[in-house]
Amino acid sequence: MSHGSSSALRTLQLAGLGLFLLGFGLFLIVPFFDYYVADDAAWSVALEKIKPEHRDALRGAFSNPTDPRSVVAFGLAANRAVAAVNAGLPAGAGIAGYETKEFRLALATAAERGPVVRSPGLWAALTWGLACFGALLFFLPRLRQEPPGIKNHRIFFDPVKSRGAIGIALGAFLIGFYILLYFRPEFITGWIRLADPVAQLLKGKTADRWFFYGFLYCLAVLVMGIRFAINYRHSRYQLVRTASVTFFQLGFAFLIPNVLEALNKPSMDLKNAWPLNYTFFYDWNLNGLKSGGTFGWVLLWWGVALSFLVVPAFAAFFGKRWYCSWVCGCGGLAETLGDPFRQQSDKSKRAWKIERWVIHSVLVFAVVMTGLTLWNYHTGGFGNSYWKWQEWYGFAIGSIFAGVVGTGFYPLMGNRMWCRFGCPLAAILGMVQKYKSRFRITTNGGQCISCGNCSTYCEMGIDVRWYAQRGQNIIRSSCVGCGICSQVCPRGVLRLENGPTAGRYNEVSLVQIGSGRIDVR
Repeated sequence: MSHGSSSALRTLQLAGLGLFLLGFGLFLIVPFFDYYVADDAAWSVALEKIKPEHRDALRGAFSNPTDPRSVVAFGLAANRAVAAVNAGLPAGAGIAGYETKEFRLALATAAERGPVVRSPGLWAALTWGLACFGALLFFLPRLRQEPPGIKNHRIFFDPVKSRGAIGIALGAFLIGFYILLYFRPEFITGWIRLADPVAQLLKGKTADRWFFYGFLYCLAVLVMGIRFAINYRHSRYQLVRTASVTFFQLGFAFLIPNVLEALNKPSMDLKNAWPLNYTFFYDWNLNGLKSGGTFGWVLLWWGVALSFLVVPAFAAFFGKRWYCSWVCGCGGLAETLGDPFRQQSDKSKRAWKIERWVIHSVLVFAVVMTGLTLWNYHTGGFGNSYWKWQEWYGFAIGSIFAGVVGTGFYPLMGNRMWCRFGCPLAAILGMVQKYKSRFRITTNGGQCISCGNCSTYCEMGIDVRWYAQRGQNIIRSSCVGCGICSQVCPRGVLRLENGPTAGRYNEVSLVQIGSGRIDVR
């Protein structure tokens, strides 16, 4: 490549970086552009989220409701009103936590006024549009600048990828984003409004926070998936795998459920199996599917079949990679948005021990919770008290572990924190993979030069080099079969294979080595 071409591509990258930072910066401050007025129309919408006996007291406790307020001041005023009402009531008789959250969000959404709520399409173009376009301008010149594949250069000195200042700031942003999304969404109604044009197109109504999150999730998978494909354009396996997770996220997790909702049909993420979809057997979901006629019953039985037949049966043939690396939305985000941070995963034996204890504990917790939920659904033995258990399960596992830690910690502890330590479905698939699957990664120890690339880039914290040096097959229950270890190996030592279950564990006996007789078993 000539010096002039290289300089032009570098200029294009710098322009892309500038556009990305501009769009991202505008995105950060968009919630502060609008103001909020709690007029009668806003109250009529918000009070529907509150039990009738609390409505008058709550409205009376909100001071100066028609005064224009900033997003922060408005959210704090709503919270003070709820606290004032609960302070005057006996314990257990006040406004419930889930009611409070939904009330604050509904009131802020209905009370929002200003440029963003008037022109969400314009602000979406100036934020998401500029950021995505700038990111692509930054990534695409790599097609000419660099050969395909990871070069393993500067990653441990990069301020973004090595827990440097930028990486820590990015982690703090992701953690803060998930905290606001799950627990204080009234502070990000300006962000939610940015998804209104797409929501109107698909469903004919404004976006809620989950539509906003789903759309943002898809954008991240799509744009960062292009970056991933540029890096691994020499590997057909990686290209097809990335296309697969993108397809399932955009189609099965986002477009189809929203179109079904627009048609007033029961909807769900068609690829989300229990116990990853821990709410599948909750009464509101079962009742919703059963009341949806024939189509609802089809979705119900599809969910059951997917969870207990399809997913484990495919794992027996192809290992957990078919789901975790080709279909799952959590894996899709980890492989695309989280790919720059895969080397941050802890490879120590101590981390491995913690991983096994924690992930199987979560699985036991999920099974027990589901059993109690189904028992209560059919017998009513627990009354309404089991709602509190479900709320705590959703808080601890669905929100904190899967969201705040699982994604927010990408830049700090690697991109598969949730998959390694928290996903109960990964625990089930891991047991199938370890004991019944045909999948393994074979190694040619005689060719290994101990460069360590494989271990460095294993997102699941597996010390791949340890196995490669000994010529042992890798059959770890945590392995998601992403294949990156084989792609970064300079000698072709590692190979992903399906084969007979007999002989999968080919450990070499040290006694036999010492006696001069080597038996691979």
